[in-house]
Amino acid sequence: MATVEARRTMAADPQDVYELIADVTRIGEWSPEATGAEWLNGEPGAVGSTFRGHNRRPWVKWSTICTVTAADPGERFAFDVRAAGRPVAAWEFEIVPRDGGCEVTQRTFDQRSLFYKVTSVVTTGLGRRSARNRWTMERTLEALAYAVER
Repeated sequence: MATVEARRTMAADPQDVYELIADVTRIGEWSPEATGAEWLNGEPGAVGSTFRGHNRRPWVKWSTICTVTAADPGERFAFDVRAAGRPVAAWEFEIVPRDGGCEVTQRTFDQRSLFYKVTSVVTTGLGRRSARNRWTMERTLEALAYAVER
């Protein structure tokens, strides 16, 4: 299982950062690939709640169903992703207090089967998903830092 992570220090309160991350409906404000989400059931942001996440690349759009697996305010927000009923990935944001702010680490754990990896090359146009994820995560954290440091 491939793991990709990016981290960034932000001059912001960990709780403020967490609130933005846990509001998945706003992800499109920061991510170059995720365009938004809507809550499907459960209390928004609570463990066990589900949401539909929307993504896009220039020539393709797709949605996934996500289940929140961790919701520790000011510390950690995580969710599992499924597409077409199959596991795709687990995503996690870890927030650690630092002098003058916090460090945010975004991680993804690839959970696709070999068959799904091969077919996703066709559906997403990406042969090296981990490289694309690293790039989008770095852009996401950069934009998130800009939003919370203003």
